[in-house]
Amino acid sequence: MKWLDTLERKFDRFSIGNLMQYICLTMAALYIFAAIQPNVPIFSLIALSPYRIMQGQIWRLVTFIFMPPSSGLLAFVAIYFYYWLGQNLEYYWGTTRFNLYYLFGMIGAIIAAFITNSTGTSDYLNLSLLLACAALFPDTEVLFMFLIPMKMKWLGIIDAVLLGWLFIIGNTASRVSLIFSLINFLIFFGPKLFDRIRYKMRYEKFRRQMRQPPKF
Repeated sequence: MKWLDTLERKFDRFSIGNLMQYICLTMAALYIFAAIQPNVPIFSLIALSPYRIMQGQIWRLVTFIFMPPSSGLLAFVAIYFYYWLGQNLEYYWGTTRFNLYYLFGMIGAIIAAFITNSTGTSDYLNLSLLLACAALFPDTEVLFMFLIPMKMKWLGIIDAVLLGWLFIIGNTASRVSLIFSLINFLIFFGPKLFDRIRYKMRYEKFRRQMRQPPKF
């Protein structure tokens, strides 16, 4: 995509190296702080709240990406996995392109929050990292939950099925949030996926035509 290449060149001087390292370390630090100081509503102070943003709390446009993904020990597993995904994407794409991928996801999450007037999270945004890695490194094997060896393509399929199910059972707000938070994946991989689907449809049509007996 030429426009993306142009944007990458212009954005290069503003890019942040090891972006996911900073994000994940901040996630972990905030999680530990919340556990030590449960009376301090730290997460409510950084959440993506359109109402609070319109009141002048503009830091929320950025700080929502530091919200930990879950509670308990699984939070640290998820945070480490997000770090691993981000580092691999940055190594493959380069710092600037990975920054753009994450930035597009952030913008999508912000737009969704304002459209639905609901508090947004970075959950779908971080899941888009998994979809990107599954598309780029389908045969790379990881230890799911540090126990089960599984290829990235299967994790990506599970992620896609889960997102599809959430879209079906969710309300309008959650559907809008899901779609817009994955806008980065659609921008980066949508054209190739559509081309692949179109090619497969043409190939299947050709096979059906070849099976038909010739007419004289």
